[in-house]
Amino acid sequence: MDLDDAKLTEHGIAAPGRGQVLLIACGALAHEILTLKRLNGWDHLSLSCLPAKYHLTPDKLPDAVEAAVLAAQGKFDRIFVVYADCGTGGLLKARCDALGVEMVAGPHCYSFFEGNAAFAARHDEDMTAFFLTDFLVRQFDAFVWRPLGLDRHPELRDSYFGNYEKLVYQAQTDDPALIELARNCAARLGLSFEHRFTGYGDLEPALAAL
Repeated sequence: MDLDDAKLTEHGIAAPGRGQVLLIACGALAHEILTLKRLNGWDHLSLSCLPAKYHLTPDKLPDAVEAAVLAAQGKFDRIFVVYADCGTGGLLKARCDALGVEMVAGPHCYSFFEGNAAFAARHDEDMTAFFLTDFLVRQFDAFVWRPLGLDRHPELRDSYFGNYEKLVYQAQTDDPALIELARNCAARLGLSFEHRFTGYGDLEPALAAL
């Protein structure tokens, strides 16, 4: 699955009907959600994804999520938003509350992949950490290197990452090739490397509860 252009819109859409739940999610979570859906036989869950590149412009998220919710209302028994706050400063939660839909708890996906309680407990030791997930390791150039202009101006690395000390790879899967890619990302940023196998963290129980 190539999400480099972030044009993912729909995956696993089932015919609306009784018991059907629509997940409106970040495209960066599509692979993980579809994997959990398949492994658990969650045929009642349908998935519609917004472009992953909204991570670069979180101010656009509340309006985009609202438009997706309004377009789906009346077609499914329930709508669940698979976003955390994701840099919206509480605005996405407020919008979801106004629309009467629930969303994943947590400040961002790094927190719910680690487990929100565990992430909060590590706050002090991770103060200078830069995080990558499986998706971001695969799409490092598209979502980190090129958007920050480091492909054209590598001298900006210190301006962006001078206060970081380590790169933490939160692995959803046990993939040696991805671990090596993540290690390379850390080297490119001049950071030490830490690999944590988190699995799906709080995402799986949040979806199981549906």
